[in-house]
Amino acid sequence: MVNLSSGLLAVNPLDAGSLLGAFGALGIAVVLFAETGLLVGFFLPGDSLLFTAGLLCTTSAHGGPHLDLAQVLAAAAVGALTGAQVGYLLGRRGGRTLLTRSRNKRLHDGAARAEEILQRYGHAKAVVLARFVPVVRTVLNPLAGALGVDARTFTLWQVVGGLVWTFGLVLAGYALGSSVPNVDHYLLPVVAAVVVVSLLPLGLELLRSRRKAGTR
Repeated sequence: MVNLSSGLLAVNPLDAGSLLGAFGALGIAVVLFAETGLLVGFFLPGDSLLFTAGLLCTTSAHGGPHLDLAQVLAAAAVGALTGAQVGYLLGRRGGRTLLTRSRNKRLHDGAARAEEILQRYGHAKAVVLARFVPVVRTVLNPLAGALGVDARTFTLWQVVGGLVWTFGLVLAGYALGSSVPNVDHYLLPVVAAVVVVSLLPLGLELLRSRRKAGTR
């Protein structure tokens, strides 16, 4: 059983292992809800949290709490899907206003990329792709609401994208933990690699934007 009083004092919201150790599967649902539904959650480690949770579901991973795979998958799906839907509804009621009040440059850059993705790929594809891009997955949901994206289209494709994103990363972590003996010895470098890979789309998008600006 998780000791919440001591966990709250020691938990680091930027560290996946710390979050999982303090709150278990419940922490996954809360973090993903905040990251995908609330603009304040853009800094949270969704990708590394999901992958690490999958690792900790294997019997070979002893470097942290042992999690139940079914509970992790359920918590991840509930957090990601309800968060995105709440973000969309908030956007319909004043997402632009909330965004303009923020002074965080990273958040505004993410909003600009999210709007560009919506225009370039169309609503359905953009909602799915945004799940795999940090910061963009936070701002695209309220932005979709603010821009008047059809509710049924958004709901259908955010569910598809949310399930592919959450289940894919959790099961990837589980597969690695099941196939590599003593995987907990390599937990930090593996999670670091996941973070780097998750940031690649963001880096490529920035590089593409700079090249595009340079040709003007």
